[in-house]
Amino acid sequence: MTVSQQRIEVTLAGQKITLATSAEHEPLLRAACVLVDEQIQLAIGGGNRSIERASMMAALKIAGDLITLQKKQPQSSASTNVSPDEVVRLKAEIRALEEQVDTLMQTLSLPGSPRPIVP
Repeated sequence: MTVSQQRIEVTLAGQKITLATSAEHEPLLRAACVLVDEQIQLAIGGGNRSIERASMMAALKIAGDLITLQKKQPQSSASTNVSPDEVVRLKAEIRALEEQVDTLMQTLSLPGSPRPIVP
């Protein structure tokens, strides 16, 4: 069965970007973009002057949050009723989001020196 792809437009670091996704994954992708953009804006506010550096700092922050949640999961899984199939599904969605973030990083990165962020 082929999943129908659609194109959506999101804004990251003040730049409009078009992404391909399925209708099923669109809400998750949009929520992920909002989270990533918030973290990039925080990194910019923290003194990072390039989109590339701010994006890397945002990725590290989000990865740290994910690792923290993964470490807590074995302790909290006894108190929740999450099926193993749901865990597999969520991990697949995380991998898909990571791939999309990698693609976005390649889109935002240009050869040569980092681009300054222009307010």
